[in-house]
Amino acid sequence: MKLAPELKSKIDTLWDRFWSGGMSNPLQSIEQMSYLIFMKRLEDTDTVEQNRARARGVAYTSVFAGHEECRWSSWKHYPAEQMLEHVRDMVFPFIKSLHNGEKTLFARQMQDAVFMIPKPSLLQEAVALIDDLNITAQNRDTQGDIYEYLLSQLSTAGKNGQFRTPRHIIRMIVELVDPDITDRICDPACGTAGFLINAYEYILRKYTSPDLLEIDSEGEYHNLIGDNITEQKHWEKLWSDTFYGFDFDPTMTRISLMNLMLHGIKAPHIEIKDTLSKGYEEEERYTVVLANPPFKGSIDKSDINDSLSLATTKTELLLVERMIQLLTIGGKCGVIVPDGVLFGSSRAHKELRRMLLEENQLEGVVSMPSGIFKPYAGVSTAVLIFVKGGKTGKVWFYDMEADGYSLDDKRTFIDGKGDIPDIIEQFRNRREADPTDRKAKCFFVPTAEIRENNYDLSISRYKEIEYEEVEYEAPEVIIEKIQALESQIQQNLNELKGMLKESKQVSR
Repeated sequence: MKLAPELKSKIDTLWDRFWSGGMSNPLQSIEQMSYLIFMKRLEDTDTVEQNRARARGVAYTSVFAGHEECRWSSWKHYPAEQMLEHVRDMVFPFIKSLHNGEKTLFARQMQDAVFMIPKPSLLQEAVALIDDLNITAQNRDTQGDIYEYLLSQLSTAGKNGQFRTPRHIIRMIVELVDPDITDRICDPACGTAGFLINAYEYILRKYTSPDLLEIDSEGEYHNLIGDNITEQKHWEKLWSDTFYGFDFDPTMTRISLMNLMLHGIKAPHIEIKDTLSKGYEEEERYTVVLANPPFKGSIDKSDINDSLSLATTKTELLLVERMIQLLTIGGKCGVIVPDGVLFGSSRAHKELRRMLLEENQLEGVVSMPSGIFKPYAGVSTAVLIFVKGGKTGKVWFYDMEADGYSLDDKRTFIDGKGDIPDIIEQFRNRREADPTDRKAKCFFVPTAEIRENNYDLSISRYKEIEYEEVEYEAPEVIIEKIQALESQIQQNLNELKGMLKESKQVSR
């Protein structure tokens, strides 16, 4: 769901207020706005969780127990001076110490967070604008859209590949990987935690009675209450031992932590770590990995973890190898890669593809059109779906042509779906597909053939393009027609000359 023009206008106004209020660092402004959004959503989410608990017939303790004065609704109408003092001295310390004073990961990550809004009038205006943005638990998508729009305002957006993955693409990948309640899920380059949140919602959808589900025009599901998750131990696992993410940017880490908690995940594990560096040691710990790692960038050779075998400093290659290492045997990965990973000719490119095919089961390659990540980047990308361990017999390819939005910088909504429903259906039923029809949108290619082509995984290498035969007239006929045209042109020119001569005589 894209932001409505009036909502964009309000966020633009919010930006202007922060800028004129003395906060000129865009990322700092985003972080401060995020804290305010978090404060607003915390109360809404608390109310929803209370209702869910009531529906399941279990007890619920409000996050505001003993801190009722920290509810957004209790202070949003304070006079400017009183509001600044209250938020700075009471509300902000409260959110930094969630939950209930325990030494949670969130509290640790928030230790260095600073409330930096300097002026009472700026805070009051910002609170009024955010209150007017309709950021509610019932309209949970808006927060993600706001982050997307806020990030798009950064002049540096996309320079390190840190831009937000479109949610319908994330949903497609989550559907293809099909995580479940027993999985432990990791995103080693998590950004704002879009993959983790969508995986949580997908699992809830699986365990929500069909008659309770609601679906909007863009194919997004709502009213995900998970009423068929009846054992408390399964909820506890979902809330505290399912979702793990890493990012080297402290601001992104804090934003993703707030985002996950606002979606009902009580104890997400999001840590500030570069998963490629020597300081990262996890291996074979997760059953699902979902990610859209940076499309470009490199790491200092001396800081690359010794467990990574690829002889390269390119992060898009090293991160895929890291994902293989993170998975347990039989674990599944869905990852977005730039097209260069599919056909690059360097030794590291070829070795990674060999690894995917000969030491793992590469199940599918979805080739996506180049406009998917506009306006941030125009690079062509693909989705790789693979299972750790074993060996690949054949690879399923799909030539995705549309994603439901225009592929220009405007990304205008068309139907929000494009080929996505077909991709999901064809992938799930791929064993029934005709393995020989390379003119179709999807087809199989045997590993032996891919091996002969230097492990090239670009779909253009294998797809047969059907050319329509055009019949042309015989050369003699074409020559006669050209001569007839020339004769007609000469005749018309002679008539024009005659008319011009007559008009000159009349004028005399």
